[in-house]
Amino acid sequence: MILDVQQLVKTFGSHTAVAGVDLAITAGEVHALVGESGSGKTTLARCVLGLIQPTSGTVHIAGSPLTGLRRKELRRLRHQVQIVFQNPYAALNPRMTVRQLIAEPLREAGRPVTDATAELERVGLPATVLTRYPHQLSGGQCQRVAIARALAVGPSLLVLDEPTSALDVSVQAQILNLLLDLREHSDLAFLLITHDLGVVRHIADRVSVMLHGELVETGPTAQVLDSPQHPYTRRLLDAVPGIHPPDVTPPSTPAAATAQGAVQ
Repeated sequence: MILDVQQLVKTFGSHTAVAGVDLAITAGEVHALVGESGSGKTTLARCVLGLIQPTSGTVHIAGSPLTGLRRKELRRLRHQVQIVFQNPYAALNPRMTVRQLIAEPLREAGRPVTDATAELERVGLPATVLTRYPHQLSGGQCQRVAIARALAVGPSLLVLDEPTSALDVSVQAQILNLLLDLREHSDLAFLLITHDLGVVRHIADRVSVMLHGELVETGPTAQVLDSPQHPYTRRLLDAVPGIHPPDVTPPSTPAAATAQGAVQ
């Protein structure tokens, strides 16, 4: 089990943002978390990342508890779970080159800086990108760099916070291709936070629906989207005229994605 959340509660004063959530993700699984703004998705993700402490309940990453650890132990465990944000430009330091951006987590993980080239190739980018700054890259290229940074420390779980919503449709498909390819060639697991049910249907193995801090429905993606049991899930589906995702066909390798013109 890569992620095991049990009876997680997070309150802010009199407001309960997360109310007794149970969530489990296994190696290689893509688990989508959906719900309207304010449903508690982001707070749950921040607890999973160890950025905030839950009021009660437990979070285990790869079998180790995330709470009650000393700073050094917490830092080591945080290598197991990394996040990719919605806006790639805002997530990258504009004063650093791509080489510097990737070298930082490599050093943190005790790896040689020369591995930066291999990490770029892993996400379908050429070594020539190493000398560029974020403003010299397209949105899709920036998001690939952000993914490379996250992968550099060797995580077991990636938290993807609306990773394609800031990109145009064609580039969205390319980033989804990359994520599918990464999953195919490793045991990397994903917690995908999104509002796009088309993306959920295509990429997720399981989906959890969150409302007012509670998970109101969880199950295999096809089961939840085709036969929703909770009125809120049905309401979410009814609000979407069509939940067809971008044309996503995962390439066999990141290099193949590059050859198909995917590096944008």
